[in-house]
Amino acid sequence: MAARGGVVVWLTGLSGAGKSTLARRLETEIARAGRSAVVLDGDEVRQHLSQGLGFSKADRDTNIRRIGWVASLVAESGGLAISAAISPYGAVRDEVRARARHFVEVYVRCPLEELIRRDVKGLYQKALSGEIAHFTGVSDPYEPPVAPEVVVDSSAETVEVSLERILATLERLGHIRRPMGAAADPADGRAAIRESAAGLPALRVGAKAATDAHMLGSGALAPLTGFMSAAELAAVVAEGRLPGGEPFTIPVTLRVDEAAAAVARRHPRVVLEGPDGPFAVLDVAEVFRNDRAGEASRVFGTDDLAHPGVRALLEAGEDIVAGPVQVFAPARARFPEYELSPLEVRAAAAARGWRTMVGFQTRNPVHRAHEYLQKVALELVDGLLLHPLVGDTKDDDIPADVRLRCYEALLEGYYPADRVLLATNPAWMRYAGPREAVFHAIIRRNYGCTHFIVGRDHAGVGSYYDTYAAHRIFDQYAPGELGIEILRFEHAFYCRRCDGMASTRTCPHPGDDHIALSGTRVREMLVAGTLPPTEFSRPEVAAILVEASREPAVVE
Repeated sequence: MAARGGVVVWLTGLSGAGKSTLARRLETEIARAGRSAVVLDGDEVRQHLSQGLGFSKADRDTNIRRIGWVASLVAESGGLAISAAISPYGAVRDEVRARARHFVEVYVRCPLEELIRRDVKGLYQKALSGEIAHFTGVSDPYEPPVAPEVVVDSSAETVEVSLERILATLERLGHIRRPMGAAADPADGRAAIRESAAGLPALRVGAKAATDAHMLGSGALAPLTGFMSAAELAAVVAEGRLPGGEPFTIPVTLRVDEAAAAVARRHPRVVLEGPDGPFAVLDVAEVFRNDRAGEASRVFGTDDLAHPGVRALLEAGEDIVAGPVQVFAPARARFPEYELSPLEVRAAAAARGWRTMVGFQTRNPVHRAHEYLQKVALELVDGLLLHPLVGDTKDDDIPADVRLRCYEALLEGYYPADRVLLATNPAWMRYAGPREAVFHAIIRRNYGCTHFIVGRDHAGVGSYYDTYAAHRIFDQYAPGELGIEILRFEHAFYCRRCDGMASTRTCPHPGDDHIALSGTRVREMLVAGTLPPTEFSRPEVAAILVEASREPAVVE
């Protein structure tokens, strides 16, 4: 994932929020990633470039335009410019954004009460007593960004956590490339976030929304840091991209009922309470509604209620709460050994010495065709991330605990241990076919994968999508735009005459010689009590599936 030329990183926030500190730390970390950066600090610019300007709105706007002009020149020459200035007015920030081809806005948030408590230079006390006029946040307004690429909160997280949010976003957008394992742990700031949640009103959310919030908090859904705004949702539904142009194909929204929406409208900050209790803080940016039927048609290609994704959308709350999420409590562990965060997966890959890693998405047991695709990919890269989805799926999908037993048996008997990493993907299935294929690729990029396997009918259900729709959607993206290389594989099967696994690209024999069963067909066989053939499934896996088919269902 090569850097895409110059970029302006624009840190905005109230005086004392920590913009300059973050800018200097960011400069250092970007240098470690192999790029140089120019820091344009607001105080320094006023001293050297904007002497004589006061603090009226007109003078403030002139100062910000000057910083923006210099930053855009740096970016146009292929450099990385970091601006750290209050820049209180949204309109002039939008002007600056329009000048730069690549612009990353970072809102360094900190409540006024906390800034007054800190007041290292004594400026807030002077402003409150009237000694300083036109002081932003006290006697002059500050307009928070509507849709910044990154939101950090210096009152609720450490500098290291804030820095990692910014660096992770720059990496996802292709502006820097860090070695595997070179990242800070988002869990470092949990204690401070938990403390800030005390006394906040609660917003109860279901299992799917809780999963999304946890993934937002871990960086698995980067560049998102919170539930989508109206502008983000509209852009994703219509174009499959965020407003800034970054590819993102699946809505990640917090849909609630009218009572919860009323709470969100009354309170700027709430604590999210999931099935296992309070776990995150959400800063409410807006509460809105959208055309759910239109969203279903664009995202799923249908408004048919028989489609599980459409049904889930139309049965969800009509009101949508948007805003950044900060997680302070981990999700309840279901498979502790395999529940690795994006950071932990990257660290594990780095410890193995992998420089390239291919991700494999599955909600089914791995059968021989899957094994074939994975091993072909392993001829090209250093390691395989077997990353089964363990969030909510259809009722007739094989339970996650059974699938994990199958994966363990398969890896133990048929894969080199130092070339494969098994970890769970907490996401839930949308069954959105091609759009979800891109979504899955973005998630695996965030886990550190450099490559991603897309086979036939990826994330499909029923006959809503044709066999290779999930291949064609990737033609919409320029090389390097997704930050991950897609390996498209055609239909694989066991050929009796070839006496081995093959695909339509490598086998000349007719279909009568092929043994090919989908995961859906295997489920049908298990219900009928039929053992899958060895050409389709390894015997160890088949034995686990047969045993599991006889066990009573367990409801969690």
